[in-house]
Formats: sequence, C-alpha cells, structure tokens
Amino acid sequence: MATLVQKFGGTSVGNIELIQLVAKRIAKSRNEGNDLVIVVSAMGNTTNELTNLAKLISNNPPQREMDMLLSTGEQVSIALLSIALNELGISAKSMTGSQVGIVTESSHGKARILEIKTERIKYLLNAGQVVVIAGFQGTSLSSGGTAEITTLGRGGSDTSAVALATAINADACEIYTDVPGVLTTDPRMVPEAQLIPQISCDEMLELASLGAAVLHPRAVEIARNYGVKLIVRSSWDEGKGTTLTSHTQSKISKNGLELNKSVNGAELVEMQAVVGLSHIPDKPGIAADLFEALANGGVNVDLIIQATHEGKSNDITFTVSQKDLDTAKALCKQLLQKQGGELTSQNQMAKLSIRGAGIMGRPGIAAQLFETVSKVGINLRLIATSEVKVSCVIDSKMGQKALRAISDAFELQEKQIEINPQNYYQDEPEVRGIALDLEQTQVSVINVPDIPGTAAKICKALADARISLDTIVQSERKHDNGGRNISFTLNKNDRKNADQALEPILKDWPNAFLKDGNAIARISAVGAGMPETLGTAAKIFRAIANEGINIEMIATSEIRTSCIVAEKDGETALKVVHKFFGLDNKLSH
Repeated sequence: MATLVQKFGGTSVGNIELIQLVAKRIAKSRNEGNDLVIVVSAMGNTTNELTNLAKLISNNPPQREMDMLLSTGEQVSIALLSIALNELGISAKSMTGSQVGIVTESSHGKARILEIKTERIKYLLNAGQVVVIAGFQGTSLSSGGTAEITTLGRGGSDTSAVALATAINADACEIYTDVPGVLTTDPRMVPEAQLIPQISCDEMLELASLGAAVLHPRAVEIARNYGVKLIVRSSWDEGKGTTLTSHTQSKISKNGLELNKSVNGAELVEMQAVVGLSHIPDKPGIAADLFEALANGGVNVDLIIQATHEGKSNDITFTVSQKDLDTAKALCKQLLQKQGGELTSQNQMAKLSIRGAGIMGRPGIAAQLFETVSKVGINLRLIATSEVKVSCVIDSKMGQKALRAISDAFELQEKQIEINPQNYYQDEPEVRGIALDLEQTQVSVINVPDIPGTAAKICKALADARISLDTIVQSERKHDNGGRNISFTLNKNDRKNADQALEPILKDWPNAFLKDGNAIARISAVGAGMPETLGTAAKIFRAIANEGINIEMIATSEIRTSCIVAEKDGETALKVVHKFFGLDNKLSH
C-alpha cells in the first residue's frame, strides 16, 4: 500500500488505555498493508514532571543532564506501545533516537537534525516490523568523538516525524493529535472554528508563527522544504483532517537536513508606486473607508503600513501597481477632503523580496537583507515582514543592482531568482485562518537617521542578541531634523534584552530614543488568495471598525495582514474578523 510515518503526541498516549487504543489504530493501518514508522512523544505531562524533578535539585541544571533525563520519557512510551502492538499480533520493535540513527548538532536542548541513517529502519520495514521511534531526541558526537544524547526542543516529536518521512521518502507523514486538524482559529476562543481541509505550508508557517500550536514551525519548515505530504488528524476519529501542501521539493543540504539555507529565493517586482497619507485622524474606520474605496475603484493594494504618532494622528502608506497610481491618488484625495491629511506619492519603485521558511524566526536573516542593500547605497522606502517573506520597497533604478547584491549575499542560484514572478497560488481562499497573539509588545525607535543602513543596524543589533522581530514598520512621517521612527513588535520576554542590545547604536544617534507602546494584541488573517483578491484588507479593517476598535498599527505581507489593537480588544477583534469572513460556516471551506 504505502509507507507512512505516524506521530502520536503526549495526550494520545497519556495512559495505558490510550496507548492500547493507539495500538489498535496502528494495527488497523498495518493490516491494510501499510509499512509503518511510528513516532511517539512522552506520556501526558511526563516531560513537565521530569523537568520539575530536576528543579527540586537545582535551579540551573546542566543542559546535558536535562537531555539525559528528558529523553527517558519517550523511551517509556515506545516500549509500552511496542508491547501493546505485539499483544495485538503486530510485530513491532521500539528504538530510541540514538538507536535509529537520528544525528543532530551538539547543541543540548535545541539541537537541529543533521542526518538520519535509514539502514536499520529500512531493514526492519522489509522484515515486516512496525518501527516505533522515540520522538524529540537524537544523538551527536562530542568533541572527543563520544556519542551524546540530545533533544530537539519544543515540538521535537513533530520535527522527528517529518524528518524521518523526508529521510525514508515516505508517502505521507500523519500527525495524530487531540484536535480534528488545523482549524480556522483557536476553538477555545471561538467554538465555531471550522476544520481547514487543505492548507499550504506557507500559510501554516504564518499561522504557526502567530501562535497556532497544532504544529511546530520546524516541522512545517521541513515539510515545505522537501515536499513532504503532511496530514494532521484526530487520534480519536476517522476524519480526514488537514493536508498541508508545498510547491517546493529541495534536496537535503550537505550542511544537514535541518540546516538547509533559510533563504531559497529572491524576487524583484517592478513598476510599483508608493502612496502615503499622513496626518489623518486616528479613529476607528479610517483604514476601512480608505481601502474599501480603493477596492471599489478596482485598485489592488499590495503592502500596507500604518503607524500611530503623537497628536493622535496616523500615517498610512501602501503600494500599488504603477498603472493604478492615478486612480489611487484620486480616490485618496476624496477621502482627505472629508477627513483631512496630506497626500504624497512616488512612482518608479520596485519591491525586492527574499523568501524561505521560518525567516523571521531566524533573527539574522532580515538584518542581512537590510545590511546588504544599505552597503550598495540603497535606502529602504518601506519594509514588510512575514514568516516566509521579507520585502522592502526601493527606487526602481536600483532594483537590478539590489537583486544581484542579495542573490550573492544569500548564495542563490539563477533558477532561484525571479523578476516580476507569477503568483504561486491561484484560485485559493483569500483567508484561511485568523490568529490572535497576546505575547507581543510594541517598541518604537524615535527619530532615527533617514539614511541607508538604519534599519539594518537596528535589526542586526537585535539579531546579535538572538531577538526575533515580527512586525516592522518604518514611519512615513519625518521629524523636523529629517529623522524617522521605526516601530516593531517582539515577544514580551525579549523586551528587557532589547534595551541592552540597542544601547550602543542609540549612542551614535543623539536624537534617537526608545519608546514603549501600550499593551497590544495582534490580529492576523492568513490566506494564499490575498494577492489575487480585491479588498481583503478592507474587510479586515471594516470588521474591526464595526466594533468601534481602533487599529494602532498595520503591517502586511503577501499572504498575511496583521493589525495591532489594544490588548483588551484582542479577543473581540479575533471573533468579529473570523465571523466577517464566514469562517464559522462549514460551507466556506
């Protein structure tokens, strides 16, 4: 039939009765003729319990010993599951990560997989065995050449499963969990959340980076990079779950299975124009009015950036195709006549982008892009970031030069470079899912020099401190001395470290300083159909405005639109946007 990798999480094997139920499910699949590799997590809360035992002895236990301790949890699970399978007459053999040949970096607690030696797995499969493997763990060689047990960090069993599917060229990797698949939003907040039957790996990476916990981003990255068919299903019913799709199928890098290059493509979109509205009122509905007017006028908007300023006024900047510039300006003028504000525009612009998996989760990537562009004397007009693409808008005359520079910097081959590319996704839903993130904090660097390299210095300083940024907004408005503001969001846990990281560069900018924003929530809509659909952003803004909720920041990428609102309004905004797109309706998917 097929070669399948099936992964069962801790809740699926939480006690003996559940392990026996899982064994029956595996037996059914085996009796249907499938060759099976089973990856198992530790039972229930075992990992937390083991961690707490260590903390009773030490507040700072050696990470090597923690790997030794935590890896025992999966060892219990695989042995019990193999016993249960053999009891059902299914020949099964359990193996640890070390025994099966999962080779990792030497980094304890968060190791990445370098290779998987598949000889033993293939031998056992050919012998008719079900191979039961401990997830979350592997082995590395220490400096003395001695084998060391390592763990992969959070979501490690998902990572193990997809990596094994890649290595043995499995027909599919099935992740069994306590939910029916990937849902349109968090069902704890929106009980009407619906199952998404199919979603691209790019969309899933965006949702995972925004807090959707059903799959760990590392596992999705591997599936995306190597074209693994990945299915998320319920452990407790026969539903088909959610299938993840990928347009990429790379070969395993010589650097290691998980150490392939983060950036696997660059592109330049020419004939772009930038439209800026400044000093417009800071109140609910302004963004909705603007982008509804543009959509009704047939103008397809690409990137959107909004930042709030002193004096309770906003700047909104967006990009359109140059052919739509005159129409866009005319529609904007009509709005400004009613609301007040100023209009600027600039044609002959280009959008320069890098793409890959988990870009913003690797702090140095965006910094390297901005630094590369600044070194060839090019200033950034706009910045847009997401988990799968980072874009900047620059002067079109410098486009080819910038594209060559970043292609060299990221060591891209000719086939990985595109000019005016076609959209990968056709006839896809404009929005697949909505995410709420309450773990972000907003910070602005006020009055930074408007010169090439400014954004690069900020991003690099934070990257060197291992701080990942998410939303990055470069203000349209200038101070009297010509400086601009750059605002960004980052995880709350990184806020204190950001002060220390940015202190050296702020000394070089005597007029610049850091300023914290109010407590925030980030609402994000993700959908591969956004680039081809008029007015998606307008719908998001209208849904939020209808509740009287003000939007403090807007940042978009091609398949994601994020709005920053007050923390107290986060859950309400999530619910109304989800409902506005009909995602609570089974027929919509």
